[in-house]
Amino acid sequence: MVLRLYNTLTRRMEEFTPLDPARVTFYSCGPTVYDDAHIGNFRSFLAGDVLRRWIESPLRAEALRSTGGTPVPHQSSNHTGGTPVPQGTVPHVTHVMNITDVGHMTDDAEGGESGEDRMAVAGRRLAEAKKQGALPAGVDVDPSDPYAIARFYEHRFIEDARTLGLKVALEAGAGRATRPELMPRATESVPGMIRVIERLVARGHAYAVGPAGQQTVYFDVRSFPPYGALSGNTLESLRAGEGGRVHADNQAQKRHPADFLLWKSDPRHVMKWKSPWGEGYPGWHIECTVMSAAALLGADALEQLLAAPLADGTLPAGLPGAFIDLHSGGEDNIFPHHECEIAQSCAAFGREGTAGSFARHWFHVRHLMVNGQKMSKSKGNFFTIRDLLAKGHEPAAIRLELIRTHYRSNADFTEQGLRDSARMIERWRRVAEATGPDTSGPDTRGPVAGAAGAAVAAREEARAAFVEAMDADLNVAGAIAALNTFVGRVDAPTAADAALVRAFDQTLGVLERPRPAAQSTAIGVFLPGVTPDPRVLALLEERRAARAAKDFKKSDEIRDQIAALGFTIKDVKDASGAVKVEVGRKV
Repeated sequence: MVLRLYNTLTRRMEEFTPLDPARVTFYSCGPTVYDDAHIGNFRSFLAGDVLRRWIESPLRAEALRSTGGTPVPHQSSNHTGGTPVPQGTVPHVTHVMNITDVGHMTDDAEGGESGEDRMAVAGRRLAEAKKQGALPAGVDVDPSDPYAIARFYEHRFIEDARTLGLKVALEAGAGRATRPELMPRATESVPGMIRVIERLVARGHAYAVGPAGQQTVYFDVRSFPPYGALSGNTLESLRAGEGGRVHADNQAQKRHPADFLLWKSDPRHVMKWKSPWGEGYPGWHIECTVMSAAALLGADALEQLLAAPLADGTLPAGLPGAFIDLHSGGEDNIFPHHECEIAQSCAAFGREGTAGSFARHWFHVRHLMVNGQKMSKSKGNFFTIRDLLAKGHEPAAIRLELIRTHYRSNADFTEQGLRDSARMIERWRRVAEATGPDTSGPDTRGPVAGAAGAAVAAREEARAAFVEAMDADLNVAGAIAALNTFVGRVDAPTAADAALVRAFDQTLGVLERPRPAAQSTAIGVFLPGVTPDPRVLALLEERRAARAAKDFKKSDEIRDQIAALGFTIKDVKDASGAVKVEVGRKV
C-alpha cells in the first residue's frame, strides 16, 4: 500500500511521493491572531496534523517494508532523475504554520482591502473586557498596541494548539520559544514581501496605481494564464461577478476585476511599514509566498530566488519547479487565498510550469457544523477550545471529535459526539494501559498455534486494516473502526496489545493528551476541567436538604438554577455506594 491523497489542484486521487524521500516539506495556513481560534479552525489544523503524523508513522513504514523493500526511483513531473530510496523509509516532516499578525481589514471579499482594521476591532473588544474585569487572571494587555494584541492571541492559540497535540506547536515550543521558525510571524516577514512585490512589478505581473507615496499595488491576473486552476474559476466568471460587496472605488483602479491586492497605502490601517509605494501594509495573500519559501527552502534559497534573472522560466540551479510537497488549509482558503498564492509565487519565482503551482499537493478540509448549523455567536453554537475545556471536556475527546470525520466531508460537532468520543477513548485506554503478560510469543508474521496464534492474528488484522484505511485518502473513520474492532475483541489485554494501540495513537494523537483529574468535594465530583464553583456547592447543599425532606419540586427547581449557571448535574454512586453529584459544564 502507498498513501493516496486527493489533490485539490488536479481534482483526483494521487500517490503521495515527496520530492525528497527523506524530508517532506509541509506548509499550513495558520491563524489570524486578532481573536481566539474556534473549533472550525482547529478541525482544519488537526486534519493537517494527522496527515503529518501518518506520513511519519512507523506503521506506514513497516507496511511498505513488508511489500518487498525493493529500492524505487523517486520521480515526478517537476523533478527528474529521481533518487533511489528503499521502500519503508520514514521521512522527516518539516511542518510550518504561519502566524498572521498583520491586522487585515474586515472585508475579506476584497482580500483585506476594505472595511475596518481587524486589530482595531480586537483592541476595542479587549478594552471592553479590561473595563469589565473579564480578562484572564494575571493578563494585562494594552488594547491600543496592535503588537500586544497580536502577541496576546498568538499566545492563546499556541496554548490551545499544544493542548490538542498539534505537533508543529509542540515543536515550536511554548510561546514559540524553541523553534520559532516553524511558526513564522507575518510582521517579521514584511521586508521579504516588499522584495517579492518589487519583483512582480519588474516582471510585469503587478502594477501600482495612485499618486506617488500613496500607491496601491495589484497583481495582474491576466499575466498568469493558469489563474483559476485550483478553484475552477475563470476570469470571465470573475468579471461577471464583480458586483456585490466589492467596493467600486477599489474596482475602478484595477485592470481586471479579479486583480488582487499586494500592497496598500492606507492611513486607516493600524500597522504600517515604509515601502517604495508609500507607508502601508501588505495584502492578505503575499505573506504565505514569502514565509513558505523562507521557512521550507531556507533564507539562502529565498535569496537565490529573489536574485534570479527576471526572465520567465529561469530558476536557480538545484531548485525544483514545485518546492513544497504539501500545502494545507480549510476549504474557504481555496479561493481567493490559495489561488492568489499560487499566482504570485509562480509569477515571482518563474514557476508557471504545466500545473501552475509552487506546491505539489493541495490538501483542503471541509467545514465544521455545530448541531447541523453553521457556527454563529448569535445562535449560541460558536465554541473555542477554551469554551469546551471550561465545560469539563478533556482535550483528548475534543481532538478525537474534531478528527474522526473524513476531512473531505462536512463534520457535525455535537455534545453527544463529544460524549461518544470520551467513551471511546476510555475503551482504548483500557487496552493501551495494560501490562499483562503476552502468551502469544514474539509478535511476528507467520502461523502460531491456538489462542496465541489468534492473538497475533488479531493484531496483524487490526494493523493491516488501520494502515489500509489511512493510506486511502486519510480515512480516519476507517482507521478508528479498525481500532474499535480490535479493542472489542480483546478481553484480557496484554503488553503487546497495548503497544499496538499506542502505535495507532501515534497517528491519532489522542491518548498522549494529558488526562485532567476530577476534583472531589464533600458533596460533589467536578468533572475534569470543571473548577468547583461556590455558588454550585451552596445550591447542592440546598438540593440535598430538599431531597432529604422529599421536597422533589424544590430539588428540581435547584437543578434548574444550577443549569442556569451553566452546569449540569448527575447523581452517581461511588465504590462504597454513597451518592455524590457529578458536576459538568453545559455545552
